[in-house]
Amino acid sequence: MGFWDYISDSIEEVCDLVSDGVDFVTENPVETAICVTTTVATGGVALAYAPAIATAAGSAGLLGAASTGTTISTLSGAALTNASLASLGGGALSAGGGGMVLGGNVITSAGAIGGGATSSAVCASTK
Repeated sequence: MGFWDYISDSIEEVCDLVSDGVDFVTENPVETAICVTTTVATGGVALAYAPAIATAAGSAGLLGAASTGTTISTLSGAALTNASLASLGGGALSAGGGGMVLGGNVITSAGAIGGGATSSAVCASTK
């Protein structure tokens, strides 16, 4: 298979997926609205509580060590929160990681994905 055949097949697959998605939304507007609303809501809640979620994970010993080498679970207060968020973001910016912002994004994305998956499963089970 040549390069252009591969590109053509890939574009065709994407178009088929988009067409299937449009068909589903057209045929199931209520379920789609519920799924989107739940995804946005759970992502928003996860964003709002990202520091608390990261702090809980860090104090439970799930995140290992901070960029300073200190075990995160031994920290407290703002140091615990910041180190936990940075750890979830791949490490501190100074160490080449994504830092606290990326850590917050990881939590927010996980919340949105979890909410979307849950609402999709609930909608699918009601049919």
